[in-house]
This record gives sequence, C-alpha cells and structure tokens, in this order.
Amino acid sequence: MANQGPTSQTILVVGGGIAGITAAVEAAETGYEVILLERGPALGGRVAQLNRYFPKLCHPTCGLEINYQRIRKLKNLRVVTMASVAEIKGNKGNYAVAVRVAPRYVTANCTACGACAEASEMEVDSAFDYGLSKTKAAYLPHEHAFPMRYIVAPEAIGTPAAEKIKAACKYDAVDLEDQGETFDVACGAVIWATGWEPYDPVKLESYSYSLSPDIITNVQMERLANHDGPTAGRIVRPSNGEPVKKVAMIQCAGSRDHNHLPYCSRICCLGSLKHAAYVREQYADAEVDIYYIDLRAHDKLEAFYQRVAADPQVNFIKSKPASIEIDDDGYPVLHGEDTITRELYDRPYDLVVLATGMKPAAADGCAPPMSVEQDEYGFLVPSLNGDGGIFPAGVAAGPLDVSMSVQSATAAALKAIQAVGPKS
Repeated sequence: MANQGPTSQTILVVGGGIAGITAAVEAAETGYEVILLERGPALGGRVAQLNRYFPKLCHPTCGLEINYQRIRKLKNLRVVTMASVAEIKGNKGNYAVAVRVAPRYVTANCTACGACAEASEMEVDSAFDYGLSKTKAAYLPHEHAFPMRYIVAPEAIGTPAAEKIKAACKYDAVDLEDQGETFDVACGAVIWATGWEPYDPVKLESYSYSLSPDIITNVQMERLANHDGPTAGRIVRPSNGEPVKKVAMIQCAGSRDHNHLPYCSRICCLGSLKHAAYVREQYADAEVDIYYIDLRAHDKLEAFYQRVAADPQVNFIKSKPASIEIDDDGYPVLHGEDTITRELYDRPYDLVVLATGMKPAAADGCAPPMSVEQDEYGFLVPSLNGDGGIFPAGVAAGPLDVSMSVQSATAAALKAIQAVGPKS
C-alpha cells in the first residue's frame, strides 16, 4: 500500500551521546514532539568520558551541561534511559517502533543521596572508567550524570548486597523486582545516533595488551587523566602508581589495517597529541614518543599539531612498532624499525598508549532492526532507494570528531523535520 503521508510528526532519536542530544534538542526546539532513547543509564555517551577536547584543551562538561539545561526546558522532549529499539515497522511518516527498557532497579524517587552506595559491600568493574577501576554495586553513572539517578548493577541482584542496598534507601527508590518494560512509539522519522565502540585491543595480539596494565588504550588515557577517574587525574603507571617519565603513543593501533579496521578513524592522531599535552602538563621532565604511519590533523587542527610538535620533549617517530614485549622488570618494550633512519629499536617505557580506532556500534548489534543500508565497515548510509525516513547522525554515519558529530546531528534533525512535514 502506498504511503499516504505522515500519520505522526513525532521524531524518535536513538542514542544519547553528543550527536543524539544535539539532534533531539534542535528538533524539539522547533516545536516537534521528540523522544530520545539512550541504552545506558545516563546521557553524554563517549563525550562524558573525555577529559578534554582538542584543540583548546577545554573540558566537555560545560557543553554537556548547557545541553542538559536545554533539555530541562523542553516539555516536548522525553528522555528514556536504559532503552533500546527492539523493532521498527512501517515507512517514512508512519513508523511503529517497539522500545525495550532494561531494569535499572532504581526508580524516579531517587534523590542521589548516595546512601545506597555507602551501604554496598559489593564492587563491580567500572564501565565508565573502561575497567581501570571498581565501583560500588549501587552507583551514580558519573558526577555529572543526567538523569542524576543511581543504578544497581545486575550482578548484585539476588545477593545479600542488594538487600543491604535496598534497606539503606530512605526514599523507597530501590526496586529489586524491576523487570524492565516495553512500550510502543508511533513516529514519522528516526534519527539513528548510536555512536561507536573502541576497537578491542586484545585482538592486537602482538601488542600484549592483556599482559600488562601499563599498556592502555586512548580512551583509557582519557579516564586516567580525568579528575574523577581512577587516579584522581594523576597520570601514573597503573601497575604500581609510579609517575610516568617515558611514554609511548602508538598510532593506528588496529586502524588502516585490513586485518582489523581498514579505515582511518580521523581522531586518533589528534587524540594522541592531546595525550602528549596531558603528560607534559604534569611532568616537566617527561618524554613522549609518538609512533606514526602518517600524522593527520585535518583543516584548522594543523595549528594544534604544530603547537605540540614544538615541544622538544615530544618526539615523532615514523614507524609502526612490530611488537611489544614485557621485560623482566615489568616494563613494556617496543620493538620495531624507524622507517626514516632504518634504525632497529628495542625501547622500554613506563606507559604505552594504543590509539585504537572507532568501530561503529551499528556493526556491533546496534543497527536499526530493519533494512537500512550499511557500508562495508558497518557505518550507516542514507539509502538512495529507501523510504528516506531513517537518518544516521554522528559517528553512526562515519568517523567524526565532536564538532563534526554536532554538525552531522543538526543536519539529521533538519532532514527528520523535512520528512515529517510542517508542524501541524
């Protein structure tokens, strides 16, 4: 049956990172009803886990809080966390979407007082810190969480620890019987902003990631440098807490490699330049070696590269290290060849940071549950032959930095508005 025009002007946004937040807020501010779904317990996505942005090295917290203030003012924007899309049927203007909400075990009665965490004797790995630390089994996602509500880890359910958590709550906000829920949404357009996952460093077997805590990834470096991270912002060796004086950054760790990610993830070089700046801010005598295939600092970000490169204690080595081994003293040792000087090297470091790339979440179980075109890497592309009602935004559409993700989200919001037609 032919599409007879939109039956709903509601816009559904899937993914509550910076792209999804931007798209939802900008669509809602034009007067449309918007529903924003986030599969985690709080909005912000990867941006909330960053220490700073490049090139100005400013903190992302203020930008996120401005957007949260905008959300609070919008009565026509509904935010649902712990939510994912189970099914989509229909076409542009006439979608029926089934939404599944996972149990949080904490209701809206929560005041974020923290009594449940104080009572918890059980700890679990901190996903927010990418496994670098532990957190209580009842925890606030992070200090600037939106919504500001605790969550109980599923691992605690059915244990005595959960009963202590429930007993500690004065507001009857802990619901250990929470089974989650499902509900249906009728909408005219969908913005898919499910973001990305860091590439799994364990797959880079020659780099011995699982053999040493002093080999970390670029996203873990963001948490290590953050004031609310596992070391209160001190960049130290995770193995023993000692200051780092010799640090290696390995570019394209799994990227531009047909055995892993064949493409460039765009942000990795700039992220490592930022990490070099973090180290040099904390340690006047530290040296940072950046191992690279090519250095890529697109458009105006060339100036940021030049600023970091002017530091005489930041060295650029054109080489793709062949392997990392752990010496008898526990130090990671890089083995490889400098492709300019032809020198073979074996260099020990206090800390090695792998600049792993972006894997689209859509390639890892977060694609729309209907026929939507994906490229050979798993990024979503607008279908030239489809009905035109589902729009990728941010890194769901390709490797982008934060500012480019925001631009992409604004474009997706406009396309969604055009798809549902003028506000009736």
